[in-house]
Amino acid sequence: MTTPLRIVFLGLSITSSWGNGHATTYRSLIRGLHSLGHDVLFLERDVPWYADHRDLPRPEYCELGLYNDRGDLIRWDSEIARADAVILGSYVPDGVAIADYVLDTACGVTAFYDIDTPVTLAKLMRGEEEYVSRTAIPRFDLYLSFTGGPTLRRLEQEFGAQRAEALYCSVDEERYRPADEPANWDLGYLGTYSDDRQPTLERLLLEPARKLPDRRFVVAGPQYPSTIAWPANVDRIEHLPPERHPEFYSRQRYTLNVTRADMIAAGWSPSVRLFEAAACGTPIISDYWPGLDELLPAGEAAIIAAGAEDVVRAITGNTDAERVRLAINARSRILQSHTGRARAAELASCLTEARSAAGRRLSSVRVKELDESLASID
Repeated sequence: MTTPLRIVFLGLSITSSWGNGHATTYRSLIRGLHSLGHDVLFLERDVPWYADHRDLPRPEYCELGLYNDRGDLIRWDSEIARADAVILGSYVPDGVAIADYVLDTACGVTAFYDIDTPVTLAKLMRGEEEYVSRTAIPRFDLYLSFTGGPTLRRLEQEFGAQRAEALYCSVDEERYRPADEPANWDLGYLGTYSDDRQPTLERLLLEPARKLPDRRFVVAGPQYPSTIAWPANVDRIEHLPPERHPEFYSRQRYTLNVTRADMIAAGWSPSVRLFEAAACGTPIISDYWPGLDELLPAGEAAIIAAGAEDVVRAITGNTDAERVRLAINARSRILQSHTGRARAAELASCLTEARSAAGRRLSSVRVKELDESLASID
């Protein structure tokens, strides 16, 4: 194991999973860090929409600090300055200003953890700097990306990242596991409403529901417009806290994974829902994106659907034995490489290497300064 690290995260949320996938990603990763002996402080902006929906108000595996605004972070100046690593996450309110603050205050390794990389880069290409600026990216020691594949080189070559590494989301295998529940939905989906995901949800769940009126479907997640015409055989759940996810997945014969357009274009952007569903032993039907076969090979560990007929064929044509085979293969792959503990080990290794590299850079600067000083004496 690497030497225990003191790590400060400034992330969107760890206390509330309402309307975001960041909380469960942070929970799995930080629980994994804690299990490996690392010490974590998580700083979260105290905003009313999360305060009203806190399903983990006091994480037992990290310290928690709630701050009111950028100026309020002064209370943690010494923590940020003395930490071995400080990691700023994507979509943090006032992220551009907070990035400058972190980069100016931290003495240890600095990293930007982008849980929305394709969205971030699309925003930056449009000149939108909502939570990180182009000028800040080269100043971080590490750019930790939700997206792998060619995007990593793009981050380095086009955006000037010193070092870009994939840090996919993960699953807490102790909490996400098969539940002893009867499967009473043929297909389900868990996700917050998104304009660019909705057409795929229409094509791969609502249209099959209309074609199969005797089958049952379910969509769980907040912020869906009241104008959506839900078929009568589609159940709706407004919000599902993480402690109910395993039960929810276990009650589905298949679960649907739907990917945002920017993520599809970039590829290599697995959703946390893929890991969670697989860990719960639920067979997955997914839209296609480059890199998916490396994670869950089509026909072996997942079903790839392009249209409603592919979904109907899976629901009505596959035997229970085929469903179980898909589920076992997917669960085995996820538990082998994509648990919170496994991801935490990857992160700790990256931070340790970055700290060594920063030390070497600092030493070379000091040597150069000494040479220049001696030359001036001569």
